[in-house]
Amino acid sequence: MEKGSEWVQSVSCIVLAGGQSSRLGMDKAFLEIGGQPIIERVVERMTTLGDEVILVTNTPQPFAYLGLRMVEDVQPGQGVLGGLYSGLLAASHDYSVVVACDMPFLNLNLLRYMILLTQEQDVVIPRLGNELEPLHAIYSKRCLEPIGRALSRGERRVVAFLPEVRVRYVDRQEIGILDARHLSFFNVNTREDWERALQLAEEESDDANRIGDTWQAR
Repeated sequence: MEKGSEWVQSVSCIVLAGGQSSRLGMDKAFLEIGGQPIIERVVERMTTLGDEVILVTNTPQPFAYLGLRMVEDVQPGQGVLGGLYSGLLAASHDYSVVVACDMPFLNLNLLRYMILLTQEQDVVIPRLGNELEPLHAIYSKRCLEPIGRALSRGERRVVAFLPEVRVRYVDRQEIGILDARHLSFFNVNTREDWERALQLAEEESDDANRIGDTWQAR
């Protein structure tokens, strides 16, 4: 496949929605940020990347209004790694952009850049120091067999299968060019995270308004 816009359209997008957060007492996907549920912010961005968006959830009813294709875990109780396996199995394309449902500040430029790095790779994943971001990564269907073996061994770590596949790490310097504050990886797990996200969304809105005012003044 050629790189460029055609390459961008050849990916599936998988959103992992694991359910209720015990620390928040509700499904964090429906927390509102900037007047919009987080899941809607995520889906809006994903629909611009690929021609297929799949939601992996074992509680599909609350998400039905989104009109997405939804799949449940093939092997229930296997955590995020099981969700990743289920999403890749259902995907129509060889490559899938995989994100979590609680990431309100996904950066499309960074994701598009990562898509362009997939050639001859099985995984493209951000790396900040020693920390990987497996829920903001791109996986090929060639990962299915290694993930299956990891699940059979009782592995729950999302990165357990990486030694068996070809991995392109996207390091801090590359990420910083497109997302200087690394907000792409910000996720909401606690009330403090939510309050911080509300503040960041307000800053995002203020920045957009300033840009709009600048253009109108020209």
